[in-house]
Amino acid sequence: MTIALERPVGTTDPATLVEPELRERLATRITKDHPEIDTPTARRIVGQTAAFLAAGARKPGQSLVPSELVDIGWHTWILHTVDYAEFCQRVAGRFIHHIPTDEGETVPGGPAAAHERTLAAITAAGYVVDQDLWLHAGNECGQCHQGCHDSPKKQ
Repeated sequence: MTIALERPVGTTDPATLVEPELRERLATRITKDHPEIDTPTARRIVGQTAAFLAAGARKPGQSLVPSELVDIGWHTWILHTVDYAEFCQRVAGRFIHHIPTDEGETVPGGPAAAHERTLAAITAAGYVVDQDLWLHAGNECGQCHQGCHDSPKKQ
């Protein structure tokens, strides 16, 4: 099965937050690690990952969660540590930690509220939400046990 989704119409494309060369490297890595995802969708995932991180940087402590597909983008980006750290510094002025939710722990308000809060934060930050990439909330993300969220929790 190949995942291929149409690109939504909008005015502020979060992919512009990522240099084209880096966007291509990340998209290539996504398609290599997840062959069911095609290249255009992988590029969209990179853009939505950038929007998710930038939105979380605007108001730390919101307990935002990625969708399953955006979490793939986040995991991929973290593997490129130099690029990821540079992006975090540029959009947040700090490193944005990836914090898996511990077993039995949930994000404030539960998965549905976290999903709504995340999409609202991305929209408020001025980025287009690619709805097709946000169909499954982060607390349903098998890669992170119970979910992943941005870095408001102190480690």
